[in-house]
Amino acid sequence: QVQLVESGGGLVQPGGSLRLLCAASGFAFNLNGMSWYRQAPGKERERVAYISFGGGRTTYKDSVKGRFTISRDNPKNTVYLQMNSLKVEDTALYYCNVVLGTRDYWGQGTQVTVSS
Repeated sequence: QVQLVESGGGLVQPGGSLRLLCAASGFAFNLNGMSWYRQAPGKERERVAYISFGGGRTTYKDSVKGRFTISRDNPKNTVYLQMNSLKVEDTALYYCNVVLGTRDYWGQGTQVTVSS
């Protein structure tokens, strides 16, 4: 079955960095685009970044452009989100996502808290 397992979250001060990882299994990872989403308390889930199946195309939410970088390692079935210059407003539960056919799959999420 499809599994997405996120890790790498934590508590960091404003201006700090974190790298999130999503380990994927149960589907053809190298044939599918992957996304990172986040959801803050009381807010809707929003897509932060997307990477195409081969890694050649990436897109970002405007507010994270220039600070976040999505990448992938297809032999390791892993997608990453490098987050630099973190802001308090980046605090959220971060999720890995893949769409297979018409169905969305999600991991359990990893918490990122940016606070001084």
